[in-house]
Amino acid sequence: MRVIRAATALSSGCAAGSRQAAVRYAGLACRAAVSAPSPQCYYNFRLSGLRHFSRSPVSRAMSAAEAALKQAKELAAANMTPEAAAARMTPEEAKRLSRVRNIGIAAHIDSGKTTVTERILFYTGRVKAIHEVRGRDGVGAKMDSMELERERGITIQSAATFADWKKVENGKEETYHINLIDTPGHIDFTIEVERAMRVLDGAVMVLCAVSGVQSQTITVDRQMKRYNVPRISFVNKMDRMGANPFKAVEMINSKLKLPAAAVQIPIGTEKEFEGVVDLIHMRAIRNDGHRGINVKVSNQVPEELRELAEQKRQELIEKLADVDDEIAEMFLEEKTPTPEQIKAAIRRATIALKFTPVLMGSALADKSIQPMLDAVCDYLPNPNDVDNTALDRSKGEQPVKLLPYNSLPFVGLAFKLEENPYGQLTYMRVYQGSLKKGQYLYNSRTDKKVRIPRIVRMHSNEMEDVSEIGAGEICAVFGVECASGDTFTDGRLPYGMSSMFVPDAVMSLSIKPKRSSDADAFSKAMNRFMREDPTFRLHVDEESEETIISGMGELHLEVYVERLRREYKVDCETGKPRVAYRETITKRADFDYLLKRQTGGPGDYARVVGFIEPNEKSADSNYFESRVVGGNIPDKYIAACGKGFEEACVKGPLLGHRVIGASLVVTDGATHVTDSSDYAFNLATQMAFRKAFSDAGGIVLEPLMKTTITAPVEFQGNILMLMNKRGTIVDTEVGTDDFSMVAECSLNAMFGFSTHLRAATQGKGEFSMEFSHYAPAPPHLQKELIAAYQKELEAKRTK
Repeated sequence: MRVIRAATALSSGCAAGSRQAAVRYAGLACRAAVSAPSPQCYYNFRLSGLRHFSRSPVSRAMSAAEAALKQAKELAAANMTPEAAAARMTPEEAKRLSRVRNIGIAAHIDSGKTTVTERILFYTGRVKAIHEVRGRDGVGAKMDSMELERERGITIQSAATFADWKKVENGKEETYHINLIDTPGHIDFTIEVERAMRVLDGAVMVLCAVSGVQSQTITVDRQMKRYNVPRISFVNKMDRMGANPFKAVEMINSKLKLPAAAVQIPIGTEKEFEGVVDLIHMRAIRNDGHRGINVKVSNQVPEELRELAEQKRQELIEKLADVDDEIAEMFLEEKTPTPEQIKAAIRRATIALKFTPVLMGSALADKSIQPMLDAVCDYLPNPNDVDNTALDRSKGEQPVKLLPYNSLPFVGLAFKLEENPYGQLTYMRVYQGSLKKGQYLYNSRTDKKVRIPRIVRMHSNEMEDVSEIGAGEICAVFGVECASGDTFTDGRLPYGMSSMFVPDAVMSLSIKPKRSSDADAFSKAMNRFMREDPTFRLHVDEESEETIISGMGELHLEVYVERLRREYKVDCETGKPRVAYRETITKRADFDYLLKRQTGGPGDYARVVGFIEPNEKSADSNYFESRVVGGNIPDKYIAACGKGFEEACVKGPLLGHRVIGASLVVTDGATHVTDSSDYAFNLATQMAFRKAFSDAGGIVLEPLMKTTITAPVEFQGNILMLMNKRGTIVDTEVGTDDFSMVAECSLNAMFGFSTHLRAATQGKGEFSMEFSHYAPAPPHLQKELIAAYQKELEAKRTK
């Protein structure tokens, strides 16, 4: 009867006014329909007869239940839309989001990124004392936690931290939550910058006041543009001899093709640098007290700087008028914008990637870092201001917008992995929904269900346990087996996120452990390094059987070899990898070989007659043919001759490398009644081929690589000189700023080329290589290689 009542209520439209009622009735109907029918229900069914089967109460209840379930699903789907989530967002949640900033610090080598980060941590109260990158106290900067980083004074791995910055707004103190990633400057560790930019909402681009825009600044700028990351620019080292912030502003405009204007001017220069003038509010800002912890703000601009301040303020407004419509209208009407209007315009233009405000200071001298932190809060976007998209796999990978609301289904991206004494640490950016300790997630790539046992916030190499992380935040989780770039959802959405750009490796080394007992530790370390770093690759060369590691440069590989020694206690031998040479023949040579051996039992007897010549049909493959007539060699032994030729080509006589482009024809032979066998003819063919190889003009072929080089036009002469020694230039294309060159180079000559190219182009040149074809090696190189191979064989014989 419950079924009938539920069905009647649903079909009569009683529930139409209330969706919740419909869902409740549907659940009731489903439960009743699935359970065994009551006697009354069964009785009604028996009486109804077959003619009225389709109208039975059970059937009506089921169809009504299905309709209600469909309605409930549609309601749930409607609740998951961004619009519905935005309507449900509480004021507290909206305020939390507006106070979150996910930023990275990126710059050229030695611009002071880690020093700036150290000051940010100190002024926000995250660290109690400041330690320098190359400090005499031996402690080192907080964000350089690796022993190698502290020794070398460079950042090798990007490090994440978080801090709270208290900022006065409208007379009231507001707390901003900043998630910060300090990135390396060396191009060898460019993947660390790449993956940080993939997940950040904004960045601080640090420039040196003396050098301005440098080679790696251009690379970092390219990465920021690739992932649409808004940035503010901070001109550091204002206390250095020759500091000129306006030159840096000009270089951002001209070299990076990004509209930029100073929002501050310096008070004093070089050693006399004491603070900045804020051009928006026209006030002087100086640091005072221990380590510049107090900020003194004066509404009086120093008299000698008043004219310069007015001029630079006008330049700022003009630059904003070019990129912002509201300021452009005021500019045309000759109205002066208020400080609030200028700040709002800077924020709009910065988030729209049309402008970068330029601030200045000196991190090492503890000056003007606090105004830069205010600028991070004022001008860089919160997670809600940035368009983050995922790919909906159920709709052919159609892009869908992700919104950082806690009430939506969870979507997160694992962007970095690290091995830890407690297991694998996975850095995750939460794009949508919230993540709770003990929650189950689905890996979109593997479709595996994983439990999140522990969530931590990272502070360099220290951790703080948390039970929940909100949308738009960055955290790390333990105990999750995954790869870098995996997307996680709570199972309700078929979403996957696009992975980051991974540059090709440009340098290789052969490597092997000095002690065979270290093989397990070596293997474990290599697996870990490859999981952590997508630009670090390892493969075993089939021909030389050498283990080859590839990476972004000499320093990159050197650091991993050193980490092997320190972290895994594995000493390794490294060397230039063996080039995969080839051998071939240049003319025809005849052979008549008799194999006759007696060893006590049945002997070996086989005679093969024929010739070898270059394969005219294909220079890359080998060809075997039998022209034996009269059955001098039975068919069963012909196949053994072909097999013997194949085996002889695997290891050539000159260098032990593969033979290509050879053709072997057997024309005659002889057999013995008892001593001939497959083995004998296989061996006889191999020996005949090796003997005839030198008569056929055997030569060594070397691989030629198609090499594409891109660099600024001013270095064209330097690169031409480099390439003339290494190969043949095929094509050159010169653009307005850059030029590209295509050349065919010997692989042997390209080892160490990345270092020479960086030296010749001040680090601004890039190159990529792919195999083109094999060509004869120079005669002097052939002689050297053959002599070295013979020496190696002799050494093996005498052992």
